[in-house]
Amino acid sequence: MIAPFVHNGLPGRVVFGPGRLAAAGEEVEALGKSALVLSTPGQEQMGRDLAAQLGSLAAGVFPGAAMHTPTDVTAKAMAALKESGADVLVSIGGGSTVGLGKALALRTDLPHLAIATTYAGSEMTPIIGQTENGVKTTQRDMKILPETVIYDPDLTHGLPVDVSAASGLNAIAHSVEGLYSRDGNPVISLMAEEGVRALAAALPGIAADPTDPEARTGALYGAWLCGVVLSLAGMALHHKLCHTLGGSFNLPHAQTHAIVLPYALAYNAPGAPDAVAALRRALGANDPALRLWEIGRQTGVPHGLKALGMQQADVAKAADIAAQNPYWNPVPVEREAIEILIARAWEGSPPQS
Repeated sequence: MIAPFVHNGLPGRVVFGPGRLAAAGEEVEALGKSALVLSTPGQEQMGRDLAAQLGSLAAGVFPGAAMHTPTDVTAKAMAALKESGADVLVSIGGGSTVGLGKALALRTDLPHLAIATTYAGSEMTPIIGQTENGVKTTQRDMKILPETVIYDPDLTHGLPVDVSAASGLNAIAHSVEGLYSRDGNPVISLMAEEGVRALAAALPGIAADPTDPEARTGALYGAWLCGVVLSLAGMALHHKLCHTLGGSFNLPHAQTHAIVLPYALAYNAPGAPDAVAALRRALGANDPALRLWEIGRQTGVPHGLKALGMQQADVAKAADIAAQNPYWNPVPVEREAIEILIARAWEGSPPQS
């Protein structure tokens, strides 16, 4: 029997498929008159190529996006936006660039076209995480949700295997937590299970052949679904831990999510039997946490938080921060148990319930 539920679908236009980057100009014209293109420094050439493609629709390029959306970077981008006179924001890249576009949209209410080149899923959510003075905070507002998203698998072919894997497992984390969220419902669970299935099937294929079009398309499809789950369902322990680790210790976003996911799932599994059952189906494995850890090993995810530069002495400090400010989780959040979880994630040993 299906229990009563409420489902709030979020507005947004999705343009999906190989070669769909070619539609960027008409999508900008549907939103405004001229666009400021955003990118990270590493993807500046991609941003400038897009600006050239947009021609007279491009008002400029700001190639300064950074992970965890630092507020000082946003301030610089705001100045560039004002100088450009643009009335549309276009972000091309992963979560860092999309995050900057969201930060600008929050402050200006300008329309935002996000062009995803990773599997982060941030482009589907009205949520932003911003970092100031070493502390990362999150905010939800409909002004943050991009109006249009272009998913072109061709843009992901050059994404290195290890980055693809970390980004894909980051997306899977959204659906894992969506499956046991207190805000969940049957519609969210369907999307979450399918998103996990698609990504878990695609990531090993990408590791075997990074230019496999079927694997790249499947991964982007799964990332879209997982991003929708993130936008609709509340998150719990996993995301709290990763925000703590990323914001307080400056660890890379996707890699941190990919490493922590199996341990957070193992911690929560006893309190989420329906989620575990769905993940067993999606992953084709009796122990979903172990299977996710194995996918990480197979696809080049860094082995433990220590590989990201986190010091062992910071494990206890991270547990202190994560245990502050009580929040909902299917299993009680206990300070000592959280330290054990983080210590295992630091070491990179197989997860244990």
